[in-house]
Amino acid sequence: MASTKNYLDFILGQLSDLDEISYRAMMGEYIIYYREKIIGGIYDDRFLVKPVKSAILLMPDATFEIPYGDAKEMILVDNVDDKHFLKELMNAMYDELPAPKKKK
Repeated sequence: MASTKNYLDFILGQLSDLDEISYRAMMGEYIIYYREKIIGGIYDDRFLVKPVKSAILLMPDATFEIPYGDAKEMILVDNVDDKHFLKELMNAMYDELPAPKKKK
């Protein structure tokens, strides 16, 4: 099942307090970027983020889920209604995320 544009719009609205949030559609799903770094994505209308240390600390009881096929586990963000929490989560995760790859 692919993610809906409505769910993408909802998540983008919840992240609207942050500067430089962007996304890219990929095979019916959406990759979410924060200041050009991949923070996670929307898969089957679930907001999943990379399992970095800060995300695990902020969501100690979170569920780890597979976004698709043979992908690595990611953390399900189930508190998507709390804009303040999402802003705190994105800012906490940012420094732990790898830098974007240089385009050739």
